[in-house]
Amino acid sequence: MANRIMLNETSYHGSGAIQEIAGEAKAHGFQKAFVCTDPDLIKFGVAKKVTDVLDGAGLAYEIYSDIKANPTIENVQNGVSAFKKAEADYIVAIGGGSSMDTAKAIGIIIANPEFEDVRSLEGVAPTKKPCIPIIAVPTTAGTAAEVTINYVITDVEKKRKFVCVDPHDMPIVAVVDPDMMASMPKGLTASTGMDALTHAIEGYTTLAAWEMTDMFHIKAIEIISKSLRGAVAGEKEGRDGMALGQYIAGMGFSNVGLGIAHSMAHTLGAVYDTPHGVACAMMLPIVMEYNAECTGEKYKEIARVMGVEGVDSMSQEEYRRAAVEAVRKLSADVGIPAKLEALKEEDLTFLAESAYADACRPGNPRDTNVEDLKDLFRKLM
Repeated sequence: MANRIMLNETSYHGSGAIQEIAGEAKAHGFQKAFVCTDPDLIKFGVAKKVTDVLDGAGLAYEIYSDIKANPTIENVQNGVSAFKKAEADYIVAIGGGSSMDTAKAIGIIIANPEFEDVRSLEGVAPTKKPCIPIIAVPTTAGTAAEVTINYVITDVEKKRKFVCVDPHDMPIVAVVDPDMMASMPKGLTASTGMDALTHAIEGYTTLAAWEMTDMFHIKAIEIISKSLRGAVAGEKEGRDGMALGQYIAGMGFSNVGLGIAHSMAHTLGAVYDTPHGVACAMMLPIVMEYNAECTGEKYKEIARVMGVEGVDSMSQEEYRRAAVEAVRKLSADVGIPAKLEALKEEDLTFLAESAYADACRPGNPRDTNVEDLKDLFRKLM
């Protein structure tokens, strides 16, 4: 079996990288941008940093900001209509996963109108054409949506999130500028950072993992574990590290998939509107304990790069426990709660069935079932 790696055509990294956007737009011959961003990024002047670059280069654009934190089918549908009216020919996505996921869905539907029913994109949709070209500019250090072939949309009517996996949705250019992330409040820095760590650990242990993605993931775990506390404290070095670490994690997991920590987090977000990174952070150590028996020696390397001393003298049980506790401590240190007060016993069956149906679940290293998932959710109560 051949292993596949897909990455951006081009990516820029470092302070001031957004200045490269104008040159890329001109080099591709683009005429008008459809700028996808969220209302808060407009309100606080973050999106303006990018539109100022477009203005300075004399590049035309229209802004679309009807995007929720957990983007909905309606957000996508409205965006498709707005894109057509704007007569744009490329997208500039500014934001976290919500803006980029919305942009991907819009771009796919514009290029593949036979998939205008957003629900038809769930799973691996057989689209025929690459989406409208996207230049992706992350403002959070977590989702790595700028370098993945995945996006997640919320079906409000059915109270569920669905994952879409499509090689045609990859942004052609990623601009990872840590200055664009400097305004993130502590809570958002913490939750998106733990999302990135979850990507790295689940990608490292997923069934499809192989040598090249292991290389990405173990390095991402190391960088994130060294950087997240400082990033939450507002230190530039920490923010720079998180900008890089989350991207490296995306380079890996986009190509091999995730596991049930994400399946369960998607479900919690759909039912309780729990922020995705918070849900991932709460589920990660619980799921790591559950999966431990199917991970070989990988938890030894996780513990090592997270700074645990003496792992080579530990038994398998000890280093597996040490890896889980290192994750749990990092999560607590950055202020993530360990319990979800909204969780109710009567919701467990629906939650577990939804998580079992999620596209991330088959990649989990340990076979699971609805009853196991109910028990895992119960640990958050």
